[in-house]
Amino acid sequence: MAAPDDKAQIPASEPPAPAPAAPEVAAETSRPSEPPAPPPARPAPTRRERREAEKAAAKAKKRRPSRSASHPAVVIGSAIFTFLLFLAVGGGLLAWYGQQQYSAPGPLETEKVVFIPRGSGTRDIAEILEREGVVRNWALFIASQQITHRGEQLHAGEYRFPPGISLSKVLDDMVEGRVVVHQVTIPEGLTSQQIVDRLNATDLLTGSPRVPQEGTLLPETYRITRGMRREEVLQRMAAEQQKVVRDIWAKRDPTLPLKSPQELVILASIVEDETGKADERPKVAAVFINRLNKKMKLQSDPTIIYGIVGGKGSLGRPITRADISTPTAYNTYTIDGLPPGPIGNPGKEALAAVANPAKTDDLYFVADGTGGHAFAKTLDQHNRNVAKWREIEAAQKAAQPPAAAPAAPVTAPGAGVSTNAN
Repeated sequence: MAAPDDKAQIPASEPPAPAPAAPEVAAETSRPSEPPAPPPARPAPTRRERREAEKAAAKAKKRRPSRSASHPAVVIGSAIFTFLLFLAVGGGLLAWYGQQQYSAPGPLETEKVVFIPRGSGTRDIAEILEREGVVRNWALFIASQQITHRGEQLHAGEYRFPPGISLSKVLDDMVEGRVVVHQVTIPEGLTSQQIVDRLNATDLLTGSPRVPQEGTLLPETYRITRGMRREEVLQRMAAEQQKVVRDIWAKRDPTLPLKSPQELVILASIVEDETGKADERPKVAAVFINRLNKKMKLQSDPTIIYGIVGGKGSLGRPITRADISTPTAYNTYTIDGLPPGPIGNPGKEALAAVANPAKTDDLYFVADGTGGHAFAKTLDQHNRNVAKWREIEAAQKAAQPPAAAPAAPVTAPGAGVSTNAN
């Protein structure tokens, strides 16, 4: 039996509820739209307004970045250009400053002598100059050297810098090697050992040279610089001697009894020690040449001394009769002809005198008391000259007070009795 309550709740004769009405918007869209009202008419722009509008559009276009401006290559290129521009400006300022410092007066207040040792590099030189107050900054010195004198050597040596010397002048002087020049004078007749001793006595030179062979050095005044090696000076002396001997030998008297340039040097070294007067050298040379031609012993006192002391040079006492009669390789009182080698280093004048001696027949000479010599052709005449010299010598000794008399006079070249025996 159906439940009467369910049927009673929903009667069959009651109509269904109406569907909800569509929104008004949908109803409105179904109606035809009305045309909008036209905007009010705008007046035509003036010419000035058009120009201003065009300008504004152009500015806006410029401000608007293009796609190419944001490309990485463009950005990198722009950065590089900016960097290079910065370098160019900075480099220009730096170059201007460097030029000013390069030519401006330097910081040195008083003249100063500065020594640059051999083997010093550019950095070493720059630091020495800065330390001595010649330049303001070592780095600026190096930069200036690289720019103005690149590839050119800076010479070592002793430099004399005046007050306020500019950096440019310092560099010019060092590139040109305008060092302080000194002089060393080597007297004629010194032995090679004596010459080396003289070079060792100066602190301008360096090194410990060996003693050259006797007679191979030319006595002269030589220009030297601080720091130069002594061996270098000796080499220059030897080169000059070879040149002089070669030239003089080529112009010698062809009748000379000398067989080689070495014999020329040997005899010239004896002549050099026998007399210190330039006008006597050709006469003394003639005596020895005449003796060689006559096969007579040379009988030269300086050869006795050299035979005893060698390169030491000085005997330290007068020659004795025992010295004269004692044979040595160099004693020309006991040997025939020339000794085996030179007894010193003769100068140009002595070499020239032997190459072209005076034309005389003299065979003897002895000191005359005036610093010169008396020459003789015969032994009798020579003995008379010796007697005169003995009288002069005795008078000189008598005129001296006893306290002032020398204890042991040294026989000087040309002062002793030479060639006084046949």
